[in-house]
Amino acid sequence: MKTAPFDAADLAKSVIAVPPLARDSQALVCEAENRKLIRFLEDGGVRSLLYGGNAVLYHTSLTEYDAILRIVSEASGSETVVVPSFGPSYGIACDQVDRLKEHGFPTAMLLPSRDIVDSSGIAVGIRRLVDRYGKPIVLYLKHDRWMDPQDIESLERDGCLSWIKYAVVREDPSNDEYLNEVINVFPKERLVSGIGEQPAIVHLNQFGITGFTSGCVCVAPSRSMAMLRAIQSGDLGAAESIRQYFRPLEYLRDSIHPIRVLHAAVQHAGIAVTGEIQPMLSDVDAATQSRILEALQTMGVA
Repeated sequence: MKTAPFDAADLAKSVIAVPPLARDSQALVCEAENRKLIRFLEDGGVRSLLYGGNAVLYHTSLTEYDAILRIVSEASGSETVVVPSFGPSYGIACDQVDRLKEHGFPTAMLLPSRDIVDSSGIAVGIRRLVDRYGKPIVLYLKHDRWMDPQDIESLERDGCLSWIKYAVVREDPSNDEYLNEVINVFPKERLVSGIGEQPAIVHLNQFGITGFTSGCVCVAPSRSMAMLRAIQSGDLGAAESIRQYFRPLEYLRDSIHPIRVLHAAVQHAGIAVTGEIQPMLSDVDAATQSRILEALQTMGVA
């Protein structure tokens, strides 16, 4: 794992993979299978890993959290940036930050919650967590108007934010007033598209933000990396072709469940045995698994 302080330049160097966590037959996090997945991503050129929703860190116990931090930090290469997540509840986040301080991660991401929160309260919580952690953190904007731009601007001014993952889903990603408002108060070079390959061309080319996160990169890392390079070089035709390549799997993720489908897809692609998904989610049924396998075969990865 790369232990140097956060560097905004890293956000444009690699697609930021958001992998699932592989579990063994006892539903415990499996070091060997997670190493396989990390190595597969690194062999495909990926140098940034973000463990968050796809890893189901929303429902991780504090005891297991320690094991996860150790596994992902030790399994990744010396040039790979690893960003774990914490929260979403404030109390759990405080305890997890204390564990994070024992490792050399450059930053960590606060998981978002819609329940029992408001923008000003989130800002207060972030300030206290940053004080406790001693480092700026990643802000995950997943829900429309989850934080007021004025609160984001204040957190940025006070040095609380390393980067922002913007993942508000729009029917038309080119029409996004909230994203425009965020850009007005936060540097675009530290703002990342957070919804995979499908809106990435629009987000990077039209809005000028710096990179993108992806779950589907976990089954075809070299393709996703090629898409990032194509956008950066202005070859939007090539980028669009790769975007279409990922559509069969993304369609299933959007129409069924993004986390559950990806968890199964990594295993069906023969990359790593992901095992049983973490409760409070459930594994996809047999019919859905057949559809996932069909999509992967269409993509040529199964």
